[in-house]
Amino acid sequence: MRSLYQLIDFVLWFYSLLLIIYVVTGLLINLGVVNAYNRVVSGIYEFLMRVTEPVLKPIRRILPNFGPVDLSPLVVFILIWFARNLLAEYWPVLMGASSPATSN
Repeated sequence: MRSLYQLIDFVLWFYSLLLIIYVVTGLLINLGVVNAYNRVVSGIYEFLMRVTEPVLKPIRRILPNFGPVDLSPLVVFILIWFARNLLAEYWPVLMGASSPATSN
């Protein structure tokens, strides 16, 4: 069962890494540092958009409009951080070990 915990933790970590790359790539494209018409750049950005937008879009609908500033990636980072910490704390409880309050 430890393998399942590690797999879930890795998937959450990897998704946050993809989200960071998506944000940085979008910033570099918007600032004109990277050419958006380059096939490699546009392919990578398209892939990252397809992977991250299904999670970011519902959060954008809930958040108020801050103009050009998009805070939805920050909300997703916080949610992933919270999920990873919650998983690390309560995984032993789910697997039948002692409660997290007594394991300190």
